[in-house]
Amino acid sequence: MSVYKRGKNGTYYYDFEFAGQRIKESSKSRSKTIAIEAERKRRRELEEGFNGVGKRVQPKLFKIAAENCLAQKAHTLAPRSLLIERTNLKHILPVLGKLLLTDIGSDSVASYQRQRLKEFASPKTVNLEVGTIRAILRRNKQWANIQQDVRMLLTRDDVGRAISPDEEQRIKVACLKSRSRSLYTIVVLTLNTGLRSSDVRLLTWAQIDLDSNLLTVGKSKTKYSSGRVIALNQEAEAVLRIWVHQFPNREGHHYLFPRERYGASGDAFDACAYHTDPTKPIGSFKKAWQAAKKKASVACRFHDLRHTACTRVLDAGGSFAVLSSIMGWSPATTVRMVKRYGHIGHEAQRQALVAICKPQMQETNMAEKPLTRQGLIQ
Repeated sequence: MSVYKRGKNGTYYYDFEFAGQRIKESSKSRSKTIAIEAERKRRRELEEGFNGVGKRVQPKLFKIAAENCLAQKAHTLAPRSLLIERTNLKHILPVLGKLLLTDIGSDSVASYQRQRLKEFASPKTVNLEVGTIRAILRRNKQWANIQQDVRMLLTRDDVGRAISPDEEQRIKVACLKSRSRSLYTIVVLTLNTGLRSSDVRLLTWAQIDLDSNLLTVGKSKTKYSSGRVIALNQEAEAVLRIWVHQFPNREGHHYLFPRERYGASGDAFDACAYHTDPTKPIGSFKKAWQAAKKKASVACRFHDLRHTACTRVLDAGGSFAVLSSIMGWSPATTVRMVKRYGHIGHEAQRQALVAICKPQMQETNMAEKPLTRQGLIQ
């Protein structure tokens, strides 16, 4: 048992070990006697909660509940989603890990949000982390108690942009000169399918059907994204038919973009891959992508290639239903995703609005007899 004063106002704190965790909390009192009793009460509360004594639902430390939740979801989440959950917990556990689930209220979540914003985390990132907190509390029947008092942070849905045809051409030229021979094919395929980078990176040859010109997405970010089939357009088909010749001994389980190491420097045509492992996917191609962008003098993210594909489908008159099937959006989020990814061009808007007035123009022959304010008054 350890009780000590801290701060100018002489408040007593208690400090002890429980279940491998250090519990260090304020008694909110300047009385040592009260602080000792507070520590005893807190220790007993933790012991009873941990062992389920006198409780209908056994309270747990948030850290233990988080570990259990992650272990249960490990086999159902996509690798990328699992990585996001683990990254979120790296920020969450130092703040909430030592608390009992029953001690986490809406004020705890609000305090966490304020702290993360002070650390310059974006509202979208904080919302993702709160989503992880929500999932853990919900699995342990605790979220409903605070749900109505928790407020998510406001975020922008218009982040991202579509690159121009000129920017696209410059990026393609730069990718062709990259030491990574995969980069050009990856970029062209993404521009013409709207795939996420993780989906492209994990493609296998079994998912490519060049006879029917179809691509089947594997396990993706969501259940709506996973397993969807995308028709390949002419450019995507052409680049894959060229790429296939690089791997004459390919097998279905081999990755479309395998892990490779290069020995020579210079252009991709001069560089020779001296080690290729087709059973492992390409690692991060971020460095090659950043170099290509810099060489092309284009400021954009790789995810903006997905934005670009989305925009061009809409500008070409594609329906939201078709776009949703290509992008792998759920029905509930299609409208929000269109707002985020759409970037519908002015020309597409103009054509849509012109279509509204064409029937009236034909009926009233407005081109020959325009309406005027004077005519309307008469």
